[in-house]
This record gives sequence, structure tokens and C-alpha cells, in this order.
Amino acid sequence: MEQLSIQTSSRDELIDITHIISQHVQKSGIISGLVFCFVPHTTAALTINENADPDVKRDLLYKLKKEIPHEDGYLHAEGNSDSHLKASLFGFSEQILIEKGQLVLGQWQGIYFCEFDGPRNRNLILKVQSFDKN
Repeated sequence: MEQLSIQTSSRDELIDITHIISQHVQKSGIISGLVFCFVPHTTAALTINENADPDVKRDLLYKLKKEIPHEDGYLHAEGNSDSHLKASLFGFSEQILIEKGQLVLGQWQGIYFCEFDGPRNRNLILKVQSFDKN
């Protein structure tokens, strides 16, 4: 298991971390397996989505802000209820197959760290598991 640090720079942000996860998979030497990715925060999340057109990230964040506004009569005292809601909708983990030492993703897919209460220094936990019997 490895814990990585992710520095975010905005309150709401989607950071493509595909290359970071891919590097850790390659470093592991595992040919066939699974990588578990987990965010131990209640206002950050992970998702897999298109990484070819940057407008997809913009559109996702735009719609989230529109549907789950920062101020909306929430009762949570810290003032970040919208962040908790967004993170819960996206989820705190992803599992990606590994085959031939590479992440199994669609042609246009990337893995995103979702920041909803930044900027902050965040943690990302990775666990690479082999399917090989060796």
C-alpha cells in the first residue's frame, strides 16, 4: 500500500491522475491484477471520465455548482455541505484492472482526483494486487 500526496489549487477541481497511478502500477511490476485507489477524505473523491477534451471537466464542475450550490440553507456548521454532497455522489474509491502491466481504460478515459473543498494537501491511497499465481 502506498499513500501519495495530491496538492489541489482550487475549491472545486478535477485533476487527471492517470499518469500517477500508471507509474505506480509499472513500478510494481505486476502484469495482471487490480489497482485499488482510495481517498480518505469526506470532501474529495475519485472518478473515471473522458480525458481527451478539457471541456468535459469544465462541464462537470459547472453542472455540479449549478445543481449543488455552495450556499443553499445547509445546516452543517463548517460551511462545506456542498463539498460533502459532491464527494458522496462521486465516491471515494475506484478499482482499475491491470493487464500486460497497463491500466485497462477506454481510449478516452482518465482517472480524476475530485477536489470539492480546496485548495488543500490531500492523500491518495493505492494498493496494487496481482492476479498472477507466481
